[in-house]
This record gives sequence, structure tokens and C-alpha cells, in this order.
Amino acid sequence: MAKKPKNQQSRKQQSGGTPATAALAAAGVSFTIHSYDHDPSHPSYGEEAAEAIGVAPERVFKTLVADVDGTLTVAVVPVAGSLDLKALASAVGGKRAAMADPALAERTTGYVRGGISPLGQRKKLPTVLDASAGAHGTVCVSAGRRGLEVELSPEDLAKLTEAVVAPIGRA
Repeated sequence: MAKKPKNQQSRKQQSGGTPATAALAAAGVSFTIHSYDHDPSHPSYGEEAAEAIGVAPERVFKTLVADVDGTLTVAVVPVAGSLDLKALASAVGGKRAAMADPALAERTTGYVRGGISPLGQRKKLPTVLDASAGAHGTVCVSAGRRGLEVELSPEDLAKLTEAVVAPIGRA
């Protein structure tokens, strides 16, 4: 297993660490932490993250939790678009999908809304990563709290979350 560069380790320690960053460190994958001051008045967590860290919205992905035929399922889509619920259901072999109750999503993942990470969740949920992630060398997702993003390769993200990769986003 490859050794983590020291600068990544120190960034994790400076950020206080989250279950998401701990999962990345344990897996030994390369990642970069981006921290910023969260503005509670901003209308969109994802767009705020993209602006604050200076990354194109097409490379910043939001983590949404949906109910697909009674099973909570994680959808990871670009903040520049929206989730196609029918495509999500289809990607996991389901018939119907609806957004999950936010309180249930928080309890199940162990993260707060606006800080839900696809990594290091309390309960491992089926995950679908939008196929557009593959067009980028790296993507950013929540690192487990508002104001904290992690940048990694889409391949590592898919592998660590055991994600199905499918076109589930809409522009």
C-alpha cells in the first residue's frame, strides 16, 4: 500500500478530521482537503463550495439521499445540475425514487444536511455516481461537514463507495 504524503496528513489533522477523511486516509488514496468559512445565508451549499474553493461547479458534486423502493440510496451529482430521480431508480434496478426525509438522511449517514459525504457514512448505503464525474481528473465532494470539501479522483470515489456509475444528473 502506498504511503500517504505528509502534507495530506497534516491537512487532515488541521481540519479536525471527519469519518470521510478518516476513510480516505485508511484507504491510502490521494486526496486534498479544501476548507472555507460556510455562510449560512448562501442559498446553495454546493454552489457556495464551488465559489469558495474556486473550482468549476461541474467538478463539485453534491451528495443527495433518496428513497428508492424503500431503500435509502446515495446519489452523487454535480452541483451545477439536478438529480434525475427516474434515472437513479433505474441505475439501482428500482422503479420509483423520491428524496429521502432530511432527518432520516442525517440519522442514517451520521452527517448534517449540507455536509453529507458519500464517504465514511454511519451506515453504508447503495451509491450511484453521475457518469459526468469521469470527464474530470479530480472531483470534489463534501468531506463530512459544511465548509469542508475533499478532492479526489472519480475512480477512487467510485471504488471507495462501491458506486454504480450512471448518468443520473440533469443540466
